[in-house]
Amino acid sequence: QVQLVESGGGLVQPGGSLRLSCAASGFAATFSSYYMSWYRQAPGKERELVAAITTVGSTNYADSVKGRFTISRDNANNTVYLQMNSLKPEDTAVYYCKARRFLQYWGQGTQVTVSS
Repeated sequence: QVQLVESGGGLVQPGGSLRLSCAASGFAATFSSYYMSWYRQAPGKERELVAAITTVGSTNYADSVKGRFTISRDNANNTVYLQMNSLKPEDTAVYYCKARRFLQYWGQGTQVTVSS
């Protein structure tokens, strides 16, 4: 069965950095054929797209994180990353990994808290 396991979340001060990882397993097709993305959901808000990476490595970002976050993928290790720099309190949320090909799959999420 498909599993997406996020890790790397935690508590960080404003201006700090975190690197999230999403390890994938159980796909019927090769990991490289999946469109991967990161979403986040803050308390009382809807889940929103943060960053996405295509099968050929093209990326796109929410305006709120452009220039601060970087999404990347390691197809050899079935992992997608989200490097988050210059973190702000408004980045506080649960961050979710999503994989999509014909169906879509979600991870369980990892909490990121930005606070002094």
